[in-house]
Amino acid sequence: MVLEGNPEVGSPRNSDLRHPGSQGSCVLSSPGEDAQPDQEPIKYGELIVLGCCEEGGEETEAQRGEVTGPRAHSCYNGCLASGDKGRRRSRLALSRRPHANGVKPDVMHHISTPLVSKALSNRGQHSISYTLSRSHSVIVEYTHDSDTDMFQIGRSTENMIDFVVTDTSPGGGAAEGPSAQSTISRYACRILCDRRPPYTARIYAAGFDASSNIFLGERAAKWRTPDGLMDGLTTNGVLVMHPAGGFSEDSAPGVWREISVCGNVYTLRDSRSAQQRGKLVENESNVLQDGSLIDLCGATLLWRTPAGLLRAPTLKQLEAQRQEANAARPQCPVGLSTLAFPSPARGRTAPDKQQPWVYVRCGHVHGYHGWGCRRERGPQERECPLCRLVGPYVPLWLGQEAGLCLDPGPPSHAFAPCGHVCSEKTARYWAQTPLPHGTHAFHAACPFCGAWLTGEHGCVRLIFQGPLD
Repeated sequence: MVLEGNPEVGSPRNSDLRHPGSQGSCVLSSPGEDAQPDQEPIKYGELIVLGCCEEGGEETEAQRGEVTGPRAHSCYNGCLASGDKGRRRSRLALSRRPHANGVKPDVMHHISTPLVSKALSNRGQHSISYTLSRSHSVIVEYTHDSDTDMFQIGRSTENMIDFVVTDTSPGGGAAEGPSAQSTISRYACRILCDRRPPYTARIYAAGFDASSNIFLGERAAKWRTPDGLMDGLTTNGVLVMHPAGGFSEDSAPGVWREISVCGNVYTLRDSRSAQQRGKLVENESNVLQDGSLIDLCGATLLWRTPAGLLRAPTLKQLEAQRQEANAARPQCPVGLSTLAFPSPARGRTAPDKQQPWVYVRCGHVHGYHGWGCRRERGPQERECPLCRLVGPYVPLWLGQEAGLCLDPGPPSHAFAPCGHVCSEKTARYWAQTPLPHGTHAFHAACPFCGAWLTGEHGCVRLIFQGPLD
C-alpha cells in the first residue's frame, strides 16, 4: 500500500550526538573555514540511487553551485527519464562547503504544548520538537557546529534539501507524475560529515524543514533514553545496511538496521511504520562505510567513499570492455550474424540489429529471432534452440554506472530477467542483497534498473559463441 510521506516526523537526541544543520552550498573549502579557489575539491563521498542511474560523463557544478555529479546522460540503465536537473539527479557528490553549516544539541526544554509554536518561531534557531502529550512537549535546541557539514535528503524541492529523491519503481526508473503518491518523507534524512580528516560521514533520520525544525508528533515513535534525553523514529523509517568485508570483491551483504533521529542503531520494527521500536544495537554505529545502503522507503541509495571509488572501474574501462567484447565478434549460434553491444552514447531506445539477446535460464546468447515462443507459458517465454530450456528471452545491456560495480572484472554475467550485464562478483553480490520493499518485504533487485531478480540465482553466466572463421 502506498502512503504519503509524512513531513512532520523526525528528531534527534543529545548526548554525544553532535550533528544536524542548515542550508549552504555543497562546495569545498580549505582545512579552515574559508575556501581557497585554487584548491582541489575535498569530497566526502557520493550517493548513487539504485535502479535510477545515469551514464556518467564529466563532473560539473550543479544548478545551485552546491553539488557535483556525472553529467551527459541519456535514458539508459533506468536513469531519470527527465534528465538530471539541479538537485534532482541520480548521483550526488558531497563536497566540503565554504563554511560549516553543522549544528549540535545544546539545550533541552520541557514546555506546555500551546507554547510550542512560539518557542519554534525563530527560523535561525534549529530545534527538534517531541510531542509527548497534548499538554507536554520536549524541545531540543541546536547550536552551530563549526566542525561539521550537513547535507539533507528528501522528497521536498525546498532549498534546504540538497538531494531531491523520488520513488524508484520496481522494474526501473523513477515514479514520476503528480498522481504518483510517495512513501519517501519530504525531509527524509541528513548526513553529517566531519570537515577534518578522516572526513567521517554519519547518517540521521529526518531533516530540518524550512523553519529549521524537526517535529515528532504525538503518534510518532519516541522515547526517553537512559541518560534523560530524547530520541525517535520517522514514520516509514530510514534503514541502513553496511556490507560485510567492505564494498570489494570479498563483500557480502550485511544486516539491515534502522537509524534513529539521533543516529542510534536499532533492529528493524515488526513493520515499517510500527510505533514500537526495535532493540538498540550498541556495538554498531551510524557511520557510513564504502558500500553502505540507505533505504528511504521508496528509494535506496548507495554510499561510496572517495577511496572506494578509486577501486571501482572507470567509464573508460567500461567502454574498453565493451569494445573488447565486440572485437571478439560473438555470433548468433543459429542465425550466424555477428553481435555487438551498442555504444552507451546511443542510449537505451530499442535494440538494434546486432544487439545480443540472452535466454536468462541458460545464458545462451543469440541475435534476435522470432521462433521458440511458448505462449502458453507467457508472451516473453521462449525455448532456447540449443538446450531447450524455456524462459525469458531479453536483450543484453551493459551496466553503465561504474559506482555500482564491486570490481573491474569483465562483463560475464547478466541479471535475470532484465539483462543488464556486469562482472561475475558484482552480479552475485547484488543477487544476494535483499532490498527493502513496502512495509516488511525484501527483494533482490538489479542495481542498474531496479527490476526484481528472478530464478534460482538472480543472474546467469553468459555463453557466447565465437566466430566460425
